[in-house]
Amino acid sequence: MKKLTALLLALTLLFTSACAGGEGTQDTPDAPDSPPVQEQTPPAETDAPDEPAPEPEAEPEPEPEPPAPVEKEPYEILDPTVMPEGGERDGVKYEAYNGIVEHLFFHPIIAYPELAFDGDSEEKGLDDFMVTADEFWKIMDSCYANGYVLVDIGDVWSETTGDDGQPKMVRNTLYLPEGKKPLIFSYDDTNYYPYMLDNGFTYKLILGEDGKVTSWGLDPDGKEVTSRELDAIPALDKFVEDHPDFSPFGAKASLSLTGYQGILGYRTQTDGAVEWTDELEANRQAEREAVKPIIEELKRTGWTFGSHTWGHIRLSGQRLGLDAIQKDTQKWLDEVGSLVGETPILYYPHGERPDGGDWTQTGPIFQYLQSQGFRVFCSVGIESFSFIKKDICAVICDRLHPDGTTLRNSRKRYLQFYDAKDIMDPARPDFGVDWD
Repeated sequence: MKKLTALLLALTLLFTSACAGGEGTQDTPDAPDSPPVQEQTPPAETDAPDEPAPEPEAEPEPEPEPPAPVEKEPYEILDPTVMPEGGERDGVKYEAYNGIVEHLFFHPIIAYPELAFDGDSEEKGLDDFMVTADEFWKIMDSCYANGYVLVDIGDVWSETTGDDGQPKMVRNTLYLPEGKKPLIFSYDDTNYYPYMLDNGFTYKLILGEDGKVTSWGLDPDGKEVTSRELDAIPALDKFVEDHPDFSPFGAKASLSLTGYQGILGYRTQTDGAVEWTDELEANRQAEREAVKPIIEELKRTGWTFGSHTWGHIRLSGQRLGLDAIQKDTQKWLDEVGSLVGETPILYYPHGERPDGGDWTQTGPIFQYLQSQGFRVFCSVGIESFSFIKKDICAVICDRLHPDGTTLRNSRKRYLQFYDAKDIMDPARPDFGVDWD
């Protein structure tokens, strides 16, 4: 038995020694400078069926390159209350102006008259209160030809401190190119309400591939259209590009915004009429983020903003009391002011003043609105009227309204700007005029 055990032990030692001298896999890691161990290629097994080579793993697709930022042309905004050094700029003489500052306001313009004037229940109202894109371009041309230059409403009056230590508003002297007259443009309801979308208006503002503000919408055939000519905002931008002396200070217009159906075509509003859900709020926040670059570009290129109240409410207090007006104002500040920033301008919905026709009165509603930072209060009238209030730091003013109503019935009053005979779009319905 011992001999058998010894024999087995010897054979085991012999076999172990033979294996140590071969090219087997090492159990210890390679030394730092040792060459890598070569794997042996096994002999082909002729009796075994061929197996398909394994599919190579697909390489992950590269992440799409973000679009290159558009290099925007610099845009200069100047202060018209400061005379240029030497009284000239770019070879143009400037002079002091203390006369009336005219103010024209527009609602959104009709891009497709065939959809607006189609005989439905909306036709008469659209004819009364809007102008078409064709009419808007002609009005700009005529105002330019008649020697007007754009100024920002925020530059016409300033808040200062009186001799009594109390804040007050003052009218600024404007320094204009020699022979020119100042003109304010403002646009009410630049919110792109849903009812307008079926009646020939553009749908929203977007940034084009060139980074400029443009409009987006559908034409009468349902095709997508981006344009800088069918909407009053990009149209004015384009007009100023072509006629830079129409805006020597870089001013464009003041946009009067409600909030109850969002702003600039983006649905940024809350809606108390439905149960608010996380999904609705997520969509609202996405819309808020989407509109921010539009606001930024508008501000950069001379546009300003004003409040038209959140719900387009009447401010006389006859229908709504002070409490409801306070809630509406806070909602505007939360949902619209938080996007466009602070503004001293309030545009009265329906042109309705809180204190009626007596602009010398200052009731509790006016006092509250003034306490929220508003200083310039704009109504609608038959002339570009303004009045600096003596008992509170505020200005009230009226503005004129180019629209179907005045084109048909107030030709003489607007001749300093344009002649309705040359302006009226033949696409309008035949509701008659008071001039031959």
